[in-house]
Amino acid sequence: RMAQAKAQNNTRRKARFAHFTAKSDVRRTLMSAPLSKKLRTQYNVRSMPVRKDDEVTVTRGHYKGRTGKITSVYRKKWIINIERLHREKANGVVAPIGFNASKVEITKLKLDKDRKGILARKNKNAAAEKDKGKHTEESLV
Repeated sequence: RMAQAKAQNNTRRKARFAHFTAKSDVRRTLMSAPLSKKLRTQYNVRSMPVRKDDEVTVTRGHYKGRTGKITSVYRKKWIINIERLHREKANGVVAPIGFNASKVEITKLKLDKDRKGILARKNKNAAAEKDKGKHTEESLV
């Protein structure tokens, strides 16, 4: 018998358990943010995992519309910190505000070799056009 992939379990309890006990590499992909309209048309990619020096715009909540550069991605707490977006506590200490990665929009990507590779892999149109015009065995028969 052929080995079959185990059906994915969709109970709320197990999904939440998997989410909150996810390892750091899994959290990276779960902490993705949508790209701005301009970047989306440029790269044909809808979302990317957030990174330290990306520039983002807050899309939800009290700070909606504010922009800034990501200063830290805190995977353990599921939050990102954005420069200039902080609050003063009662004792005078300035504390950074944590934002959910899905509630921000990436407006400028920090590109390096790995990130360019991810964009090339995720680009749907480039993959379709790569094989365009090539003959397959089915088309020749």
